Amino acid sequence: MKLATKIIHAGMEPDPSTGAIMTPIYQTSTYVQESPGQHKGYEYARSQNPTRKALEEAFAQIENGKFGLAFSSGVAATDAVIKLLQPGDEVIAASDMYGGTYRLFTRVFEKFGIRFHYVDTTNPENVSAAITEKTRLIWLETPTNPLMNITDIAAVSAIAKKAGALLCVDNTFASPYLQNPLDFGADIVMHSATKYLGGHSDVIQGALIMNDPALREQLYFIQKSCGAVPGPMDCFLVLRGIKTLHLRMQRHCENGEKVARWLRNHPKVGKVYWCGFEDHPGYAVASKQMRGFGGMMSFVLKDDSVEAAKRVLSSTKLFSLAESLGGVESLINHPASMTHASIPREERLKNGLTDSLIRLSVGVEDADDLIEDLNQAIG
Repeated sequence: MKLATKIIHAGMEPDPSTGAIMTPIYQTSTYVQESPGQHKGYEYARSQNPTRKALEEAFAQIENGKFGLAFSSGVAATDAVIKLLQPGDEVIAASDMYGGTYRLFTRVFEKFGIRFHYVDTTNPENVSAAITEKTRLIWLETPTNPLMNITDIAAVSAIAKKAGALLCVDNTFASPYLQNPLDFGADIVMHSATKYLGGHSDVIQGALIMNDPALREQLYFIQKSCGAVPGPMDCFLVLRGIKTLHLRMQRHCENGEKVARWLRNHPKVGKVYWCGFEDHPGYAVASKQMRGFGGMMSFVLKDDSVEAAKRVLSSTKLFSLAESLGGVESLINHPASMTHASIPREERLKNGLTDSLIRLSVGVEDADDLIEDLNQAIG
């Protein structure tokens, strides 16, 4: 089945009682049982919900996986993966990553005796060098947030398997339309479904997808026991969003390329971070494992000052100054004070995330209007 068809029909089964083509919103907390322990597959809504079940099946299908699990947020999904570990276990993580993930790792899980090593994963040899006998998990973002670095998933998967460690890939920036990490050997794929999967900036949700049934049971136990599950209305919204994922992502990619190339040619713009440039260090790998380069990018002005950056951030009219990404509307963001503020400044600077960096989530508006807006803001 071709990807566009799969995206529209993933998780879809007509409601058996009415024939409704859209999965109903099962707004219930519990289910009546025929007798103690005899039920129709549903006992309590924290454990199971038919709307959530349809969404989880959709997650699995569009990521070429066997099992999907839905969580109340992307951070909750990440939290569940780390809860697979024990005190004393070690994690290798990408040095360039979402600030909320870094905060969860350092301020929540480090105090429980889990150790995190941050390396530049764009060179797989750095991952190999960081492996110890206690390594249990490798955590990747590719492309990374916000510097758009690319990691070879297959190469790191081989390293993980040799070390007996799990590989989890945060696929939020690419979406399943552009990249399927399970196909390259990842054990778990994580999404902030808030972003491209939902696609309309109206829901918070996370997802995990995997192939191993034993791993699914472990993660389902954590999901059920810790209770970070989404409500049925949220599941319905993401199910609805997925149906147009391919259409939206096509426009995100088209607009993203136009905006990135225009920025690169602007006399007041310095470096532009977008993995679709032929001279991007990760271009060859991205071309191998992605079907397109998406609408996420970052840039700095030649006047590399925070003041100049803030003038641009405060001057756009179509690009809204806000956290998050992946919606139909374009967003502009200042990582150092917004999405990545929880990472200490010295760590940000060491990884190349300067105080003047501007991040764009290019939406599906007319690209010429977006370029005109940036042009007047940059001046």
